[in-house]
Amino acid sequence: MSQHTDIARSAIMTCASAPDHQRAGASGKPNGSHSGPGKDANLMPPPKSLVGRALGNELHSDSHKGSQASKDGVGFALTDTPISTAPSSPPFTANTTPSTPGRVRATTLDIPGLTKSKVSPDGRIAQRDVGSKLVIVMVGLPARGKSYVTKKLARYLNWLQHDTEIFNVGERRRVAAGKSPATDGRRPSHRASSLPPPAIPTKILVNGKEEDPSDSTLVPPMNTDIREASPEPIDQSANFFDPKNQLAVKLREQVALDTLDELLDYILDQGGSVGILDATNSTMERRKAIVDHIRNRAGPELNILFLESSCVDAELLEANMRLKLSGPDYKDQDPVKALADFKRRVALYEKSYVPLGEYEERHNMAYIQMIDVGRKIVSHQTHGFLSSQVVYYLLNFNLSPRQIWITRHGESKDNQLGRIGGDSELSENGHRYAKALNRFIDHQRQQWELVQRQKEMLQHLPPRAGDSTPPNPSYIPRDRPRNFCVWSSMMQRSVQTVDYFNEDEYDVKQMKMLDELYAGEMEGMTYDEIRQKFPEEYAARRKDKLYYRYPGPGGEGYLDVINRLRAVIIEVERTTDHVLLVTHRSVARVLLAYFRGLKRDEVASLDVPLGMLYMLEPKPYGVEFKAYRYNTETDWFDYIPDFKLQQTSQY
Repeated sequence: MSQHTDIARSAIMTCASAPDHQRAGASGKPNGSHSGPGKDANLMPPPKSLVGRALGNELHSDSHKGSQASKDGVGFALTDTPISTAPSSPPFTANTTPSTPGRVRATTLDIPGLTKSKVSPDGRIAQRDVGSKLVIVMVGLPARGKSYVTKKLARYLNWLQHDTEIFNVGERRRVAAGKSPATDGRRPSHRASSLPPPAIPTKILVNGKEEDPSDSTLVPPMNTDIREASPEPIDQSANFFDPKNQLAVKLREQVALDTLDELLDYILDQGGSVGILDATNSTMERRKAIVDHIRNRAGPELNILFLESSCVDAELLEANMRLKLSGPDYKDQDPVKALADFKRRVALYEKSYVPLGEYEERHNMAYIQMIDVGRKIVSHQTHGFLSSQVVYYLLNFNLSPRQIWITRHGESKDNQLGRIGGDSELSENGHRYAKALNRFIDHQRQQWELVQRQKEMLQHLPPRAGDSTPPNPSYIPRDRPRNFCVWSSMMQRSVQTVDYFNEDEYDVKQMKMLDELYAGEMEGMTYDEIRQKFPEEYAARRKDKLYYRYPGPGGEGYLDVINRLRAVIIEVERTTDHVLLVTHRSVARVLLAYFRGLKRDEVASLDVPLGMLYMLEPKPYGVEFKAYRYNTETDWFDYIPDFKLQQTSQY
């Protein structure tokens, strides 16, 4: 036996036989408290890595002897796994306020329904755990897809039950300059008593004289003041964004600061987990000021992640710029003149733009760079759990135009009896639905291809009033129709629904993740039977369906469904193909909640009846949503204009 092994065994035996008050760290004090000279120094164990290597070597050499167990019931695991050299989770100091020190805790995963602790019994990030929270600071020139990225990212994180909110500086700037109404439902700020509300038209006083803030020749002296007075909106053409227009610069910086404070209120005081600051933040000075302000208010624990979106694809950039023409800055203006003005604005920003990179890396600052909205991703020092979730999600971005269809299976025999769960076959009505679904999807697939060809023909023409944005570039071949995936659960009623699709034309696949929520002891029962036999469980579920979990082996709840659908959501986001998901009520609810960005309390009671077919088409400005209802008389699907998802008080 090696000398290191003898040392390790001796150290373990010494620690195990010592009284509790003498063991290193047993009292909760750090091991370093025993490191001084004297007899206590002999109780110090060797480094953990030495103990691990010694025991690992011995166990590896003795592994042929079979499992060993000591008389006190402590067994030795058979393993040849080397000791990990990976760094541990980043720690943080848990505070109730930024100025009150606390103990160091690891920033590991918090998942509602799957993790819990004394600090966080429901698995959500506790308000005091500032080090587990995250501020995402967007960076990039206008028309680089920043707002598109933030909306998708916030939707994903909220769907995972991590409270996330976007704080858009541009929206606040338009309000402050009188371009937009002030009724935006913002949260009250802790600064409200000392600062004017952000929704203020302004006039600038220079040495007591009122000046025009759109005048780019003005340079503000030290006694410049911004006050709420002018009822007239400030011109926000390209001149407003000229760096020489110092008064406009001052207004924009004040608006950015107020927006950042609103974000920190949300994170520190209102229970938020992630706050996203949506702005250009294109200069080094602005980003340094943001970091300093966050550190002054929140201390060193709060995680900051810079997320830069840039575009090098000229076709993508042109599409993004044309999309701006329908936005609030250029609405109802001549599209050709508006596009020219917007390009001048971008050129002004470019003069002082400093991309992320060398400075951030030299100072160990976390950042992500997205090139062409997901075509390429660069990640630097993204360590925390939430930061890792962000990277994982962004790695699967794509702008390729495609359609996502969601429906429940056709009617099953258990549906006719009102029984939940189970694995019954389709009824005769269910088979009729399945055949009609196949024919309708065939038709819609062909129609979509025709519309895409028409859009591509128009994308190089000058913009016209009312034009929809041209399709974003897709980094896949355009010389063939778009592939179409058909995914079902592994339950009979779902598998039988997709049996009518031709596998030479559709990629048909079964996925366990799409199975219906498992009702544990109540599988195969009707809701009336559950109410009679399990009245307490029935009442508990109706009180909080999202957090309720069915009792019994394998029983699930909606939070379980959300977490097993992560892989499906990421795959849908990653793929450039059309997708039809044929699944069950609870799963359809969760999928629709993600794509529609529904609130937490809307997920578990969404009305998703049999016979409904939902279409979602990702667009640069969000997700286009349509609904169709199966018509038993025509054996076809009727489009429902202006359809809105509703809540149900039933099951």
